[in-house]
Amino acid sequence: QVKELFSSLGVECNVLELDQVDDGAKVQEVLSEITNQKTVPNVFVNKVHVGGCDQTLQAYQSGLLQKLLQEDSAYDYDLIIVGGGSGGLSCAKEAAILGKKVMVLDFVVPSPQGTSWGKLFFSVRYNSPVSWIRKQASLGLAQSLMPSINYDWHTKYLMKHNWETMTKAIQNHISSLNWGYRLSLREKAVAYVNSYGEFVEHHKIKATNKKGQETYYTAAQFVIATGERPRYLGIQGDKEYCITSDDLFSLPYCPGKTLVVGASYVALECAGFLAGFGLDVTVMVRSILLRGFDQEMAEKVGSYMEQHGVKFLRKFIPVMARWLTPVIPALWEAETGGSQGTETIEGVYNTVLLAIGRDSCTRKMGLEKIGVKINEKSGKIPVNDVEQTSVPYVYAVGDVSEGKPELTPVAIQSGKLLARRLFGASLEKCDYINVPTTVFTPLEYGCCGLAEEKAIEVYKKENLEIYHTLFWPLEWTVAGRENNTCYAKIICNKLDHDRVIGFHILGPNAGEVTQGFAAAMKCGLTKQLLDDTIGIHPTCGEVFTTLEITKSSGLDITQKGC
Repeated sequence: QVKELFSSLGVECNVLELDQVDDGAKVQEVLSEITNQKTVPNVFVNKVHVGGCDQTLQAYQSGLLQKLLQEDSAYDYDLIIVGGGSGGLSCAKEAAILGKKVMVLDFVVPSPQGTSWGKLFFSVRYNSPVSWIRKQASLGLAQSLMPSINYDWHTKYLMKHNWETMTKAIQNHISSLNWGYRLSLREKAVAYVNSYGEFVEHHKIKATNKKGQETYYTAAQFVIATGERPRYLGIQGDKEYCITSDDLFSLPYCPGKTLVVGASYVALECAGFLAGFGLDVTVMVRSILLRGFDQEMAEKVGSYMEQHGVKFLRKFIPVMARWLTPVIPALWEAETGGSQGTETIEGVYNTVLLAIGRDSCTRKMGLEKIGVKINEKSGKIPVNDVEQTSVPYVYAVGDVSEGKPELTPVAIQSGKLLARRLFGASLEKCDYINVPTTVFTPLEYGCCGLAEEKAIEVYKKENLEIYHTLFWPLEWTVAGRENNTCYAKIICNKLDHDRVIGFHILGPNAGEVTQGFAAAMKCGLTKQLLDDTIGIHPTCGEVFTTLEITKSSGLDITQKGC
């Protein structure tokens, strides 16, 4: 059918019958690796992989095939995306929708522990959906079950968690996402190549696959979307004996007694969900929790975790890790020293998980060969307000961009809008102001806008009014859970009609609450508008419609009921 189609269009095509050549099986193997398609025919038009028979006929019916046949560019592609994460895929698909010839180069180097995961959508290993699934698996379900007796629910069964079952379910979820994205790229005729990209000269990139085979491609424009990978400590035994969030769900056994090194949101989320399974968890903190977030909220997050069994080792850093026993799970000894250099202690753990930050994947891409500047300390790429780097035809989106929020939805939005600007569909820029986010710790923390410290730095304390309160969700009252633990705060600019410039909530479903108020903040939310809004009772979100007490007043904010 495909041959007949091209014949009817008067298009000359080269046909390689794999069953009629000696190395047909090897050719098929390489094709499968390049295209993720195991069937024939495997159709390419002007170096763009279209797909099989059905995809080729669909491309013809949609007009995409005709556009590909008409292409006669000085370059192989209009756009090459380096990196298969959220931002890169979003940009690739949008550019393809606009009729452009697009390739995605994507290759993930296995972690020092040997963990690898499919061929696409690397960022899903640690993004918000997986964070939420983990929290729900360990905390959401357990916390729902424990207070059920207060509602006169009784069960004769002993509830027990199975690590292997959970990790298999999460791996299946990641695999389904990978498959969905591969299918989406194929449907849009985006060429996907599982190879490592390295620039060799202007407009030219070398793609090296896992077998070391090299192929060269050219493009009019490039987008860097390589993201970041977990950072290691640089101490004895870190890469041999410690794991990161990349490896956690590839462990074939329950982590057991765990030391989590770091105070980032990754560290606290991992510590929270492991403790939710009943594991002995210690978090080692060098200085402060959740750097970059509101510190009052960060300390409340830590305090809640500590009250619920997570131990914190403050002002310490690891200095060495060594192996003690070969049993599974093994025992590792972590020697740690005070961050002030005054004390050294040793601890024995089944698992040591590093979550001390992430490093940009930019240093081995040949960027210096074409003049793309990077921040030598962080590896991030400075970009302007249209995501353009120091080289006009090279752009960067996602976590690799300097000064941009490191969030999956941000990468998706910036990638999509970049493609529209590059190919004339829109002039809209990505708005990085008031981006909402949530830390999926045992008690969720949602925020939008400025932290209190940043607001004071920018607007001065005397120009701000901060309203706050503790609150007691209704679902916690009958369940007998602790009162006056949840907390809400807004920061208002008195010089601009009490406009809300910071929104913070610690409580159940904080992410859901924050998402709604983030839209209101985009519309210029003020304290008066909140006061004029009638709340839905009984919900957590309604607390923001009844805020009265200011921090400056010093009045008591404890509540006697929901």
